Amino acid sequence: MLSHQLELLSPARDADIGIEAVNHGADAVYIGGPSFGARTSADNSVKEIARLAQYAHRFNSRIFVTMNTILRDDELEPARKLAWQLYDAGVDALIIQDMGLLEIDMPPIQLHASTQTDIRTPEKARFLQDVGLSQIVLARELTLQQIAAIRAATDPERCTLEFFVHGALCVAYSGQCFISHAHTGRSANRGDCSQACRLPYEVKDGQGRVIAHDKHVLSMKDNNQSNNLREIIDAGVRSFKIEGRYKDMAYVKNITAHYRVLLDEILNERPELARASSGECTFNFQPDPDQNFNREFTDYFVQGRKEDIGAFDTPKNPGRPIAFVTAVGPNFVELEADDADTVIHNGDGLCYLNLQKELVGLQINRAEATGKKGIWRVFPKDPMEGFKDLRKGVQVNRNRDMDWVRGLEKKSAERRIASWVALSETTEGLQLSITDEDGHSGSATYATRVHGPLDNAKDPSQAEAKLREGLGRLGETLFQPIDISLNLQGPRFVPASQLNALRREAIEALEAARAKAWQRLPRAQAVEPAATYPEDTLTYLANVFNHKARDFYAKHGVKVIAAAYESQEEEGEVSLMITKHCVRFSMSLCPKQAKGVTGVQGTVRAEPLQLINGKEKLTLRFDCKPCEMHVVGKIKRSVLNAAPTSPVTFYRTRPVASP
Repeated sequence: MLSHQLELLSPARDADIGIEAVNHGADAVYIGGPSFGARTSADNSVKEIARLAQYAHRFNSRIFVTMNTILRDDELEPARKLAWQLYDAGVDALIIQDMGLLEIDMPPIQLHASTQTDIRTPEKARFLQDVGLSQIVLARELTLQQIAAIRAATDPERCTLEFFVHGALCVAYSGQCFISHAHTGRSANRGDCSQACRLPYEVKDGQGRVIAHDKHVLSMKDNNQSNNLREIIDAGVRSFKIEGRYKDMAYVKNITAHYRVLLDEILNERPELARASSGECTFNFQPDPDQNFNREFTDYFVQGRKEDIGAFDTPKNPGRPIAFVTAVGPNFVELEADDADTVIHNGDGLCYLNLQKELVGLQINRAEATGKKGIWRVFPKDPMEGFKDLRKGVQVNRNRDMDWVRGLEKKSAERRIASWVALSETTEGLQLSITDEDGHSGSATYATRVHGPLDNAKDPSQAEAKLREGLGRLGETLFQPIDISLNLQGPRFVPASQLNALRREAIEALEAARAKAWQRLPRAQAVEPAATYPEDTLTYLANVFNHKARDFYAKHGVKVIAAAYESQEEEGEVSLMITKHCVRFSMSLCPKQAKGVTGVQGTVRAEPLQLINGKEKLTLRFDCKPCEMHVVGKIKRSVLNAAPTSPVTFYRTRPVASP
């Protein structure tokens, strides 16, 4: 991608969702292949990905396929074969985590660094650029200043910076979460996370005092950088990634459209920037991120550390306030809408918080207007006795608007490529040329020796208007006529059938010219001599799970290489999560918050805390210098007793030099 281009990168669970992402403005789409895609239930066949790529390339949009699990030795060959199949299918880039892939016979396809590579420092970003990765997604936890430092250390002509701007947030640094494997044997680094971060926990201090009860203290709100896009661009980001390969069609349509509108506003303000693909979108709806599932929003650490980044009360979607309960009947609830013009629909999803601050769903079977403005009577799908603490005065939110949902089930966007149409009279007859916004042209001719001489129009005053109308009928194509020019020797009559045929042939020629002009993204070459990795010792945190990955790091100067946590060599207590989120800070128990506070300063210490969920116990340790939290625990005996999927042993001490 050119350094002045902005890329909107959307997720797709399947090819149909990917096509709609393109229709709603995505410059690129990332999708899982048949395997190795870090999302166990979001796999797609190579044939389906080829279908998506063929469609996307019509708009110069790109398709990136995730191959971002860590791989066993016996998986390297299947991964290599799959990479070649995806290359042959027209995929533009592979998103990878396992550096072992750089040591095998991969196709000449562009490679991007997955979020699982945990890029937080300029040194690591520069290293990944220098070993041949053309696009790298930065850690979600970075500030604007940290992003800018990475841009300053890398070459924008060689390496594009990518950043998540929307969607669910993993509390741990990506690639640095091992709690799922430790407790269940299901590895997040192999696409099978058990989401322990969304569970409720009791938090105790070192004296056994309860600080929080039944709180989701590791559950983050959802990422939303809508208000920071300009500053993120100025920091050097050029690819804006939406999280959500598990999300449904409505989410992808809506969030893609939302960021398309915002980025287009910026592009209109800043002519030195350009979009990374072709065409403009029109939408049949008003994009609104609040309409999709969300845990409320945060801009996380982009503008610095904040206290309110967690969704501690519930990991569910609280929705938006719309009404208060005015009465509870035997099979209905009466609501007074906050806005008298609010309409409640059959099938809407409502919810409220009970006295324990638990979110209770209230799915509506039938909604009836009472005749009084703003007053609604709703009949829940479930029995009334199940709605704990539902009473007069309770605030009710809506987290699913069926009218909105039904609207996005229909065609909701159109993407068209600007084109200029010219009809000219020649010595041979007529020539129709159509040129698109990218400079590609297609033409067709009307030969008088075949079709007979051109006739003069019987009604000269209407001739030009009819020709323009006929030539402008591009509605079923990708193209939008911006201008139609006529260069004729006089008012001419062209039969509608001939004009339609001429237009179809020119469009086919233009599409063929666009397809012929498509070029693969170049594969970056590693620098010579080989770049040196920023550290000479790697622990289990580096996720080295096969011997090719070990060889890669050894080649780049690493002396001590431990095996990945999934190799089950770490049997004692270790960090199962490393997070920028700090439970102490979020609960106002951070020593730094106490500085300068009379009577408090010096009394608050960053002592360990304990997390308890049923029989599960974890320790929170606080590393205040980098301002990070470690969730500490050890692998369960039941997981250890199961045969490890790939026992591997690497250098655990420095190799002895040969005499």
